[in-house]
Amino acid sequence: MFLHIVISLLSFVICNDYKPLCIYHELITMPKETLKYSNNEVTVVWKPKLCIHSTICWKGLIEVFNPKERPWIKLEGSTTEKIIEQVRKCPSGALSYYMNEKDATEATGDVVAESNNILKVEVTPNGPYLIKTECLIVHSDGREETKTGTVALCRCGASSNKPYCDGGHRKIGFKE
Repeated sequence: MFLHIVISLLSFVICNDYKPLCIYHELITMPKETLKYSNNEVTVVWKPKLCIHSTICWKGLIEVFNPKERPWIKLEGSTTEKIIEQVRKCPSGALSYYMNEKDATEATGDVVAESNNILKVEVTPNGPYLIKTECLIVHSDGREETKTGTVALCRCGASSNKPYCDGGHRKIGFKE
């Protein structure tokens, strides 16, 4: 009981008002690696461990993504089109989506990814490189990973999850 009170107090002190945006709060209260939120048309997938806490999701569509509420994702807050548009803006790929099929026997649950013929890499101001199409990441040990949706790659060197961005650029005050 005492430990629970200490952890709750620590969580409150560290996380303040934006608990879902705080890595300490996630470590304390969110044991799941993948969470799904669905309406009749679309399912939004949230992977907290990939989140770099850019705040783009909730600043762009607070009616759906509200870090002060539980659950913090409420799909009834907007149209499916607006939800998809906002999810596509997620710089880390922590948010993705798939369309729900009318006939459950046809549902594949495949995460939607868009591909282009030319790979576009976006350099964010004082932040990571963003790749917004499917890409193949080849690690230094030869391991390969195919990523869909948006991928944020570290360019400051401070990430503890290289080659991916974990938000470390904010901690070290990275400026381009």
